[in-house]
Amino acid sequence: MAWLVLVISGLLETAWAIALDRSAGFSRLVPSLVFVVTLVLSMGGLAYALREIPVGTGYAVWVGIGAVGTALVGMVALGESASLPRILCLLLVVTGVVGLKIFH
Repeated sequence: MAWLVLVISGLLETAWAIALDRSAGFSRLVPSLVFVVTLVLSMGGLAYALREIPVGTGYAVWVGIGAVGTALVGMVALGESASLPRILCLLLVVTGVVGLKIFH
């Protein structure tokens, strides 16, 4: 259960990062509210997961999911560069996250 919560929390990290960008410095209400709600849920899920998963592994997986998710949303939906080197770097992050899970 802890791993499922950790993955969901990582996805919520992506949501709050995108909402933070869209909030325009907290000047837009709806994205600001989405940011606050998803941030609290993401941190709460991370805290829950860390009761069973070592902090080094759990935090790295959480950040990795959030970073890769945010970069993918940026490339797919926000017009950021989807160059081969960027995609290869994201694959390295994914490989590292999977490795942390396997060798946990």
